[in-house]
Amino acid sequence: MTPHEIYKLIEDGMACVEEELARQSRSGVPMIENIGRYICNSGGKRVRPAILLLSSRMCGYDGPIGPRLGAILEMIHSATLVHDDIIDNACVRRGHASVNARWGNEITVLMGDWLYMTSFSMALGERQFPILDVLIEATRKMVEGELIQLSYNGNVDITEEQHMDISRRKTAYLFAACSQLGGILGAAPEAAIERLRLYGLNVGLAFQLVDDVLDFTSDENTLGKPVGSDMQEGKLTLPLIYLLRDGRPEHRALVRNVLRTDALNGEGRDAVIRLVREYGAADRVLEKAHALAEEAKSCLETFPDCVARQALMSIPDYIVERDR
Repeated sequence: MTPHEIYKLIEDGMACVEEELARQSRSGVPMIENIGRYICNSGGKRVRPAILLLSSRMCGYDGPIGPRLGAILEMIHSATLVHDDIIDNACVRRGHASVNARWGNEITVLMGDWLYMTSFSMALGERQFPILDVLIEATRKMVEGELIQLSYNGNVDITEEQHMDISRRKTAYLFAACSQLGGILGAAPEAAIERLRLYGLNVGLAFQLVDDVLDFTSDENTLGKPVGSDMQEGKLTLPLIYLLRDGRPEHRALVRNVLRTDALNGEGRDAVIRLVREYGAADRVLEKAHALAEEAKSCLETFPDCVARQALMSIPDYIVERDR
């Protein structure tokens, strides 16, 4: 299935997600309403709510709680993005000025807090503790991931497993929450809910690894932000980790110098990007992402065949083939 076909399948649910996001953006506080509308209209793939809606439908649930939870998950995701942009001093997000670039750090951090609190207020309204448990755990993991990543910033000795742990926490656990909540809504058996959780976890990891690669192989117009942003923020992602592991000693010195001097608009950045490509580091990371995509699909093998399952089976391939 193509992304268009997937969204067409759950068109009504996704429309309800968008309506809920727009409704929550309306506020008696003009600044909140302005920023909320800006975030809501800034784009985004909406993959997370799509996974939730498809998982719940595959498990036999197609009711109103699904779109509301989809909006909650998207708001939590947005909250992490606006906070991340402050931490990273990012000026561009999805091809537009980031919230902090337009409104400043002080307002943006409070807006992120508002998004978190509003999303959990919505979740509390469902009066289902299993749902709340999943959302709280995923959010806690994301914050832990950000803290761990900050502790490794600029550290050329970070290992592959340490980076994968960060990726699980920052990205994959929220994907896992989406598919897991679909099983909970459908009252699926515990074993089936666990398989759905693992499906989302593997999809999320694949998603993050592709992001790591695109930071070296894409261009600014396609990516919606400057190429090499991760390096600029002091982050050593998996392509760089592979280069440092398999390259020559002078490559390590080059990377350390680029991270230390922030020389990312000139020869240093271009040289690192060229080496990542020449040594096949980006290709090896993509191979790992493809393996995770296959693992995700294997988690769905025991579910009865239906259109929703077919759509879920196609999402990992879309994730690893995307160009932004």
